[in-house]
Amino acid sequence: MKKILLLLIMLISYAQASAQTRTYTVSGTVKSQQDNITLPGASVVLTRATDAVKTGAATDPDGNFTIENVAPGEYTLSINYVGFKAFNRTVRVQNSNVNMGQLPLEDEAITTRAVEVVGRVPLGEQKGDTTAFNARAFKTAPDASVEDLVTKMPGITIQDGVIQAQGEEIKQIMIDGKRYGGTDVSSALRNLPSDMIESVEVFDRQSDQAAFSGFEDGNREKTLNFVTRKDRRKGQSGKISAGYGTDDRYMVGAAVNFFDNNRKITLMGLTNNINMFDFSIGETPGGGMRGRRGGWGGGSPNGIISTNTLGFNYNDMWGKKIEVSSSYNFNSRDVFNRQTAIRDYTAGDQVGNQLLQRTLNNDQQNSHRFNFRLQYNINENNRLLITPNITLQKNNTYVDGLTELYDPESALLTNARTTNTTESTNLNFSNNILYSHRFGKPGRVFTTNINTTYSSLGQDNFFTENTQNNLDPSRSASRNQYSDISRDNFAWSGSASLSEKVGANALVQMEYTIGNQSNDSDRRTFDRDPESEMFNQLNEPLSNTFKSNYLAQSIGPSYQYRNDKTRLQVNAKYQYATLESNTVYPEPFELKRHFSNILPSAEIEHKFSPSRSLNINLRTGTNVPSAEQLQEVLDISNPLQVSIGNANLDQDYQNRLFVRYRSFNAETNRNFFMGLFGTATQNYIGNSVYERDIPGNLLDGYELQPGARLVRRENMDGFWNVRTFFNYGQPVNLLSSNINLRGSVGYTRTPGRINNETNFANRTDFGVGVNLSSNISENIDFNIGTNSSYNIVKNTLAASSRNNNNFFTQNSNMRLSWILWKGFVYRTELNHQYNTGATAGASNNFLLWNMSMGKKFLKDNKGEISLSVNDLLDKNDSFQQNITESYAEDVRSTVLRRFFMLTFTYNIRSYAGGQSQEENPGRGNFPPGGGPGRF
Repeated sequence: MKKILLLLIMLISYAQASAQTRTYTVSGTVKSQQDNITLPGASVVLTRATDAVKTGAATDPDGNFTIENVAPGEYTLSINYVGFKAFNRTVRVQNSNVNMGQLPLEDEAITTRAVEVVGRVPLGEQKGDTTAFNARAFKTAPDASVEDLVTKMPGITIQDGVIQAQGEEIKQIMIDGKRYGGTDVSSALRNLPSDMIESVEVFDRQSDQAAFSGFEDGNREKTLNFVTRKDRRKGQSGKISAGYGTDDRYMVGAAVNFFDNNRKITLMGLTNNINMFDFSIGETPGGGMRGRRGGWGGGSPNGIISTNTLGFNYNDMWGKKIEVSSSYNFNSRDVFNRQTAIRDYTAGDQVGNQLLQRTLNNDQQNSHRFNFRLQYNINENNRLLITPNITLQKNNTYVDGLTELYDPESALLTNARTTNTTESTNLNFSNNILYSHRFGKPGRVFTTNINTTYSSLGQDNFFTENTQNNLDPSRSASRNQYSDISRDNFAWSGSASLSEKVGANALVQMEYTIGNQSNDSDRRTFDRDPESEMFNQLNEPLSNTFKSNYLAQSIGPSYQYRNDKTRLQVNAKYQYATLESNTVYPEPFELKRHFSNILPSAEIEHKFSPSRSLNINLRTGTNVPSAEQLQEVLDISNPLQVSIGNANLDQDYQNRLFVRYRSFNAETNRNFFMGLFGTATQNYIGNSVYERDIPGNLLDGYELQPGARLVRRENMDGFWNVRTFFNYGQPVNLLSSNINLRGSVGYTRTPGRINNETNFANRTDFGVGVNLSSNISENIDFNIGTNSSYNIVKNTLAASSRNNNNFFTQNSNMRLSWILWKGFVYRTELNHQYNTGATAGASNNFLLWNMSMGKKFLKDNKGEISLSVNDLLDKNDSFQQNITESYAEDVRSTVLRRFFMLTFTYNIRSYAGGQSQEENPGRGNFPPGGGPGRF
C-alpha cells in the first residue's frame, strides 16, 4: 500500500511540474444547418494570427469539440466537413474560456463527373484513442451488412462467436454519435446495410457519469460509431426472407430500418427451427457458424432450437434538447439437447477416476426485455439522464441425467439416474438517474447519481433420484422431492461529486458514494409421502431461509491533469462496508463483518502523435459474495457433485492493470494495437472440494455416495491472471486484400482446496491467428482465417501423472460470396475444427461445409432466390473443453446436421431522392480513391 501511495504522490508531483503558463479552451458544437443534426468527425483548426501556428481537434460523436491549451490572442477558427462549405470565424481569447455555441455548416452542392483516380483510399486515421476507418476503402457485396464491412477492418474479429475490436468485446453500437440497438450488438451489425456507412469509429466509450463529470471511473465499453452517408440518412433499408427445407426445416424473418435523420426505427421478426435467433435474415444456413452464434454469450448454440422472436429499436430527438433511445425484444425458444461429458479427476483422492455424464435437456423459454434511455440537455449547464430497464423471463425445463463414476480399472463405483422438472419466473428491474450541473466558474461541476435494482425469482422444482452404490448396495438411495424456491434482491446506491479547476490544466474532485444490497432467499424441500403421495415431509438438510445485507460507503479525492498530449488522473477512496448474514431456518444464526479498504487508482494517457497513443490504467475494487454463494443449503441435483454455500464468505479485493498502445499509419494504412491486462485478487472466492473429512455438520444427515464430492465456496488468496495480445493489419496490394495478424499469451493461477490441501491450477495459453479479407471488387468477397491455441495446465497438488493437461485447438474458416454472371451468386462457407482433448486420448477433427447458389432478379437485383445446403458433408459436431483446479472435461452436445433449403430474399433499399443502391454506389465523404486499381 505504501508503494501505491508513493506512486500517486510522484504522479501528482510530475503533473504539477509540467504545468505551463495560463491557457484557455475553445469549444463548440458543429451541426448541419439544413437538418440540425450534429456532425461527428469534423476537422476543427485554430490558426493564430500573429505567427500562423495551428492547433486543432476533431468533433466527437455528439459533434462537440474542445481545443485546449490556447494562449491569449486572436485566431481564425476553420471547420471542414466533406459535403459542406468551409466555415471560418475570428476568435479572440482573452481572460476566459471561449464557448462558440452551435456552429452550423451550410450544405455544399457537389457536381460530379467521370474521373480516374489511381491509388488507394486511405483506410482511416488514428485520432487519440479513436481509430476511424474509411468505409469506402473496404469493398463489400452490394447487399452486404455492416458486419461484413467491419470484419474486414484491422483489429475487428470474431472470436468464439463474439465480435471483438482490439481484443475486447464490442458492447455498444452508435449511429452518428447516438446509441442504437440497446445491447444487442449482433443484431445491430447484421440489420444495417454497409452501403449507408461513411466511416467507422472504434473507441472506448466512457460511462455516462464519467462523461458528465469529466473524471474517469474505469467503466469503459468498447464501442463502434457508424457515421452514415449524408444521402443515406433518410429512407428505408432491410431484408425480408422466407425459406423451407428438408426435415421440415423452415425460416421466415424480416428486419426493416426506417431512418429519418435523427429518428431511427428498426422492426424485426423471426420464426425458425434452424438455430437462428439473431436476425441474420437471408444468410446461407450454417449450423454453428455464421448466423447461428451469440445466443447465450457467444459461441455456437448447442441443441436443436426453435425460435419465435419480435423486436424493435427506436432512437429520436424529442425537440432540440431530449435524446431518447429504446428497444424491446420478445423471445420464445424451445431447446432440445443431448449432452455427454467425460471428466477425468486430476487432483485429490479420486485421481484416475473418470466420470461419465449423459443428459437430455428440453428447455422452453419466454422472455420480454425492455430498455429505455432519456437524456435531457436542459441547457448548456444542466443535464439529466434516466435509464430504466426491465426483463421478465419464464422457463420450463426438463433434464434427465445419467451419471456414472469409474475407478482407474474401469470398474463402476456409483451410477445415478436423476430427473429435474423446473418452472421458474424471473423479474429484473433497474433504473438509474444521473444529473449534472456546471457552475459559472469553468471546471466546477456537480454530479449526482441514484441507482435502484430489484430482482425476484420464483421456482418450483420436482426432483427424482435413483442412485446405485455398487460397493455397498445398502447405501443406495432413492428420492422423490419438491422444492419451493424464492429469492428477492433489492439494491440502491447513490453518489455525489464536485469538481473544481486548479490552475490552467488541472481539476480536482471529491466524491462520496453509498449503497445497500439486501437479499432474501428461501428454499424449502419436501419429500413425497408414499402413502398420501403428497409432498408434505419437510427435508431439513435441503431447506434454508437466509437473509443478507451489504452496506458500503466510500469517500475520496481525485486529481486530473491534462494538456495537449498527456492526461493524468489519480484517485484515492476510503471504503467502509458491513456485511450481515442471517440464517433464519433451520437454526437461527447471525454473522456481521466489517471491511475497511483504501481503493487507489491511477491512469495516464500519452499521445506521442495524432496517430500513436499509450494508455496505462491501474484500478482497485471490491466484490461482495452473492446470496447463492452465502446460503448454506445443499444442492443435490447432481448426487456425485453436491454443493453448498458459505455464510462466512468475505468480499474480495481486486487489483487490475490495463495497458493499451495504438498506432495507425495513414500513409501505409498499417494498424497496430497491443494490450496487457492483468488482475490479482485477495480473498478470491474459490472452490473447496471435500471427498472425506467433511467439517462440522455441513451434510447434516445427508450421506455422500462413493466417489461423490462436496463443493463449498471459500475465500482464498493467490488468484491472478495476466494476458497480453497484439493485432497488426495492413493492405496486401498484390492480392488486393487486407491482412490481420494477431497473437496472445495468457497465464491464470486459480487457487482451490481439495481435502483441506491447497492446489493451484496454473494455466498458460498461447494463441495466434491470421485473417485475409478481399478488397477486390463488389462482385467477389472472401474471408479466410485461422486461429490456434495451445494450453498448458499444471496442478501443484501432484498426485499422479494426470495432474497436468496440455491441449491444442484450431479453428480455420473460409467464406466466399461470388457474383458469377448476370445475377447468379455462389456462396460457400467452410469451417475446420481440430482439438486434442483435455481428457486422456480424446480428440476431435471435423469439417463443416455450407453452400448455396442463388439468382438475383427484380428491379436493381433486390430479389434473390437461392438453394442452400447446411453441413454438406454431414460432419457437424460440438466439442467443448473445460479445465478446473480438480478435473479436466470434454463435453459433446446435439447439433444441427445436414439439410437443404430453398429461400427467397428481398432487399429493401429506398433512400431520400429515390436513389437506389446501384445508382449511387460510392461510400462516404473521404477523399476520392477506392482501393487498389482504378474507378
